Amino acid sequence: MKKRMFFLALMAILPALVFAQFNLTGKVIEASTQMPLPGAHLTLQGSGIKKVSDVEGNFSFSDLKPGNYRLVVSYIGFEPKTTEVNLEKHLDIKISLSPLSYMSDEVVVKASRVSEKSPATFSIVSRETLNRENTGADLPFLLQSTPSLVVTSDAGAGIGYTGLRIRGTDLSRINVTMNGVPVNDAESHGVFFVNLPDLASSIDNIQIQRGVGTSTNGAATFGASINIKTDARSHEAFGNYSGGAGSFNTFKNTINFGTGVGKSGFSLDGRLSKISSDGYIDRGWSDLKSFYLATSWANEKTLVKLMTTSGNQSSYQAWYGIPKDSLETNRTYNPAGEIINQSGEITGFYDNQTDNYQQDYYQLFIAHQASKNTIINAAFFLTKGQGYYDSWKNNRKFSDYGLPNVVVGNVEVKRTDLIQQKWLDNDFYGFNIAGVYESKRQTVTFGGGWNHYDGDHFGYISWARFSSESLNNTPWYFNKGKKTDYNLFVKTEYQLTERINIYGDIQYRQIDYQMDGTHDDLSDLTQQHKFSFFNPKAGVFYSLSSTKGMYASLAFTNREPNRSVYRDADLNQQITHEKLLNFEAGYKSESKSGRFETNVFYMKYKDQLVLTGKINNVGAPILTNVPDSYRLGWETMFSKNLSKKLTFEGHLSVSENKIQAFTEYVDNWNYWDNPDTEPYQYAFELGKTDISFSPSLVAGFNLNWQAAERLLLSYQSSFVSRQYLDNTSSKDRSLDPYHVGKLLVQTDLPQKIFEKANIQLSMNNLFNAKYETNGWVYKYIFAGEEGLIDGYFPQAGFHWMLQLNLGF
Repeated sequence: MKKRMFFLALMAILPALVFAQFNLTGKVIEASTQMPLPGAHLTLQGSGIKKVSDVEGNFSFSDLKPGNYRLVVSYIGFEPKTTEVNLEKHLDIKISLSPLSYMSDEVVVKASRVSEKSPATFSIVSRETLNRENTGADLPFLLQSTPSLVVTSDAGAGIGYTGLRIRGTDLSRINVTMNGVPVNDAESHGVFFVNLPDLASSIDNIQIQRGVGTSTNGAATFGASINIKTDARSHEAFGNYSGGAGSFNTFKNTINFGTGVGKSGFSLDGRLSKISSDGYIDRGWSDLKSFYLATSWANEKTLVKLMTTSGNQSSYQAWYGIPKDSLETNRTYNPAGEIINQSGEITGFYDNQTDNYQQDYYQLFIAHQASKNTIINAAFFLTKGQGYYDSWKNNRKFSDYGLPNVVVGNVEVKRTDLIQQKWLDNDFYGFNIAGVYESKRQTVTFGGGWNHYDGDHFGYISWARFSSESLNNTPWYFNKGKKTDYNLFVKTEYQLTERINIYGDIQYRQIDYQMDGTHDDLSDLTQQHKFSFFNPKAGVFYSLSSTKGMYASLAFTNREPNRSVYRDADLNQQITHEKLLNFEAGYKSESKSGRFETNVFYMKYKDQLVLTGKINNVGAPILTNVPDSYRLGWETMFSKNLSKKLTFEGHLSVSENKIQAFTEYVDNWNYWDNPDTEPYQYAFELGKTDISFSPSLVAGFNLNWQAAERLLLSYQSSFVSRQYLDNTSSKDRSLDPYHVGKLLVQTDLPQKIFEKANIQLSMNNLFNAKYETNGWVYKYIFAGEEGLIDGYFPQAGFHWMLQLNLGF
């Protein structure tokens, strides 16, 4: 009878034991001060379950099966900690973390960044966000959750040549730094992320400052600055693999590794990546390879870090765009490499119409805590780039290349089909030095930088159907660009009262730029330009409480013209530098349930360089200074925890972007037949017009749902209003508004081999929208009628990417 009762009781209890689930809750604090550590990362090893502590340092793992677990907790600047947990009931624990015994590499970007109490408009893109979004697309596509940002892709699928605009400003006017080192090309001012493939896999975080920002190094920002910090060294050894495949024969393979920090303070971290894709448009393929390697040594007061990263890319040219009237009939047509016969018929395409380039970055950082309150750091860098693009050219004149005509039999041949290569070989090197002094009430940052650029531009004819005797390995053109740039700055934040924090920033910058040699049209480029700029900024931050504040700032900056402005300028054209006065004001609030930020901005330009339709003496379009233009807008960014498992994030930007008085110039094609009676160009006074590529509304939201312990669903929506292709406000020359939806599914795999194992499925353009993100237009008048030549860049319809991520 007793045995029967025992077995009955056991049968009653057994299901509860088998199906029991418990909660693990707790708090992460700093060991010495007992203060909470918000944003600490917690991982239950072997389960794939991860959490982040809230603003009070609290965390919670729910519905866990009974058993033994290893809880790993990490926080930037603190020693990671592993705790063994035996879960047989609901547990509430406290995790104490101790500061690292060596200097953190956050110091390398401290001088170029703003703090939470700085009177600046900025957003932070975390490593977690980048990892969640990184399924092969280029870096601009991973930043779409920030306000006023619009992306574009030449090949239509986010791989290859991509770009972004912030507040209507493209990458040639956005200051981009990597670890405080300038990334923008010194001559063109452009940034080509295709030369840094899969950089996102080696990024710790990104700070995007909108407006003038604190561009202490590199060219001044006229819309935003993007400050990239590469991976912080890992305290523990690790290895990660990510492999993915998707639409358009897209493949991505990435290996990350790190040795951890040894007893002597040394560490080594690295990455190897390869991405390939056929692209959305015809022949829009890309083959991208890159690596990242960083070694460092640190003790309590000193850090030495050597970083190198390199990207090698080969891609079929996709930057021509397609005519507007072809968008409905043949959206994927790519005119690059067209081979045209004497009858004007397209007979095929040149297979090697490619762009080939390699960019290598070398950066050495030395930081030292000179006293209790002062840190001095220095960065020495070298950026080397070399490459060319190969192009088929139909029926070109020998004289355009400085070559004599060819006699075939008794016939003089003046034109030929040919293949040309345009090369760029450049070195960019220099150093930045900064000191940061911090007291209880004040932070003072001071320093400067010096850099030099040396770039060779030249071109070869590698083949011609009819070869001239002068056709050989000698470049048909060669010119050199040299630029020396140095700056000095000092900025300070002072806690005037318990609530008021004031900010001041002064920068002096000097530029010496010269070009020597001939351009590809055989014109002489020899010229020299010098600038001296004084760029002041000031602002105030007012704390309403420990979690709420408001700010206002005023900044003035100057920017020199880039290479193309001088290269294409008319012989008699007067060019001056651009000026910008920027006012920013905003409000920030953070609570346990979310975050809210809103701001207004006014950016008043003087002598902004824009396209007006005006051409130079050889018919090339030129940029012209317009006296007055402005951007006026309102931006809002928010996140809200609707429940423990549902988070809503969004951003909204509304703006007015105007040129006060715009004059459009239109070519007259009848001029060449009647130069004595016909005007060269027509001029039209259009008054106030919209600045090109500046949408009045940009909005987006993310809905993140933790559908199950191991299943995350994230829906992302983006809307961009109408963008004009030129500055005439003509609807016929514009990009239609578009809305794009994306669904990301991430599931953690139950297993006990890897520390991390998950699968990501990215479904892009979920509703198969037909839209274009970029374009160009050329207007002319012939026989009294207006004509247009244009190119639009269509984006891919529904496409997907599936990726496996493993970590140990």
